[in-house]
Amino acid sequence: MPRPDVRLPLLDAAERLFAERGIATVSDRQVAEAAGNSNHSAVHYYFGGRVGLLEALVERHHAEVEPAQERMFERSDSLLGDVRALVIPLTDVFAAQPTPSWRARFLQQVMTDPATADLMRSGAGRHPTSTRIVASVAQRLSHLDPRTVEARGRLTLHLVISACAEIEERAQASGEPARWAEAGAFLCDAVGGLLQAPVTSPLTAPAAD
Repeated sequence: MPRPDVRLPLLDAAERLFAERGIATVSDRQVAEAAGNSNHSAVHYYFGGRVGLLEALVERHHAEVEPAQERMFERSDSLLGDVRALVIPLTDVFAAQPTPSWRARFLQQVMTDPATADLMRSGAGRHPTSTRIVASVAQRLSHLDPRTVEARGRLTLHLVISACAEIEERAQASGEPARWAEAGAFLCDAVGGLLQAPVTSPLTAPAAD
């Protein structure tokens, strides 16, 4: 019988606390206490410190999302197919979380905290499927200025994660389960429209960081 991963309670506790309070305001000791670990240095012992803990959380997320992304991308033959390969595995992972869930709000904190904003990109770099999908989207939009495509891609990431964080928060407040399948379909349509929207000022595409 495999031994349980002793890091898992720390990861789950950190994800919840970071989602609720923000990354900068939560101490490693608070994470250990919330995980029921009497060793207040547990984060350092198991992850080498705060950065290692955050990297492990982001790695866990990408590892859960990538297999379905790869399967869907292999069947994609259109821009909308590519978008679905990016978004649907994400909302499916959110749907699989315990109730209440914290994953979307944690990812939003990672994106908006200046000290951790690069973690999402670096994590994705270790799981190349999302990078391949983004490259395919860019190829399908090659008639547009590359700067516009890049800016719309950044905006897409913020739109999807922020929308999912709001859905997650509303579900917790209402006590009703989030309708992640509906949310995924809606977001795919919205992102597809955003990516193909008319360009009125190509030289001033906004930098949505």
